[in-house]
Amino acid sequence: MRIDSHHHFWNYTPEDYGWIGNEMQILKRDFSPEDLKSLLDELGIEGVISVQARTDEAENAFLLDYAKQHDFIRGVVGWFDLTQPDVAEKVARFSENPKAVGVREVLQGLDERNYCLREDFNRGVAALHDFGLVYDILIFGDQLPAAIQLVDRHPAQVFVLDHLAKPVIGPAGVDPAWEASIRSLAQREQVFCKLSGMVTEVIPSLDDWTPDLLRPWFDVVLEAFGPDRLMFGSDWPVCLLRGEYADWVQCVDFWIQDLSADEQKAILGETAVRAYGV
Repeated sequence: MRIDSHHHFWNYTPEDYGWIGNEMQILKRDFSPEDLKSLLDELGIEGVISVQARTDEAENAFLLDYAKQHDFIRGVVGWFDLTQPDVAEKVARFSENPKAVGVREVLQGLDERNYCLREDFNRGVAALHDFGLVYDILIFGDQLPAAIQLVDRHPAQVFVLDHLAKPVIGPAGVDPAWEASIRSLAQREQVFCKLSGMVTEVIPSLDDWTPDLLRPWFDVVLEAFGPDRLMFGSDWPVCLLRGEYADWVQCVDFWIQDLSADEQKAILGETAVRAYGV
């Protein structure tokens, strides 16, 4: 089974999606399940995990409604303010939906770089385990040390690192600090990593990217996490800023072509099925 572990839907308005800047004109429209399904059918991808794109609890109902209407949506990663005192009750209600599989906070965009170490935030994360929900870690590389501390506070909680923690990708090569932190995080067996979001981290001065340019970052996470904790994700439609959906699929297929059949199956779907329980 081939699974896209990370994509988004939205009905675009400037108010709801303020993170979509003026240089992102291609994203300033609606993206629906019908738009994605045609791409999946062309590429032989059978299911997806839908991930929140705005920090509003209305996003949860929006995505779960789509999931109810479309069988190919296997799971939803929603959003809650995990610092709120009533978050456990809200998470409990969310988890009653069989397609509710996880929660994430947009930590990358917060001024407080160690936000994930707050006591109230950690109380919220602790509630996720009680209801069998994954926590998706959305950060930049400078937040990896704090993320490691977060993970260590919750040894029984399943975590999934989004987009390799968004390293800067360019001709200068892999940042040793990012690599060291990735390898350290990967030592925690309850952490998985999404092979996603890389093309939009290529430095803007490069007009194009190639699989060879991105390969060193892939090699790091493959060695650190192994195929059994690495999962394919497209980050569609955000990936359209630097390429087509099929471009990324072909890139990943190229990278893994020399792996065993079982290792390829893990990265392309089985890891996501296991991590999210879909």
